[in-house]
Amino acid sequence: MASIKNLKKDINYVLGDIIEECYTWEMLNPKSDKKASEAIIDEVIEAFDSLVEKVNAKNIENKKAHFKALNAELESTALKFIEKVNKL
Repeated sequence: MASIKNLKKDINYVLGDIIEECYTWEMLNPKSDKKASEAIIDEVIEAFDSLVEKVNAKNIENKKAHFKALNAELESTALKFIEKVNKL
């Protein structure tokens, strides 16, 4: 199992890259409506807060299973957001 520190870094890097991609799309498409990309950014920030809160949760019985589930949740969440960015 990877360390908690590395999981937090993964969450930060993956979701940060998605936000950066939204900003890049906004810069490359200055005349298009930015509401969709801003909505994606807001969703990504909410997902980030939720995941970090789950990582920092105390009193977990099976830590290995908990962090493995969080890693899978990060992956599925990131794929969902990447699909949304690709549809912009």
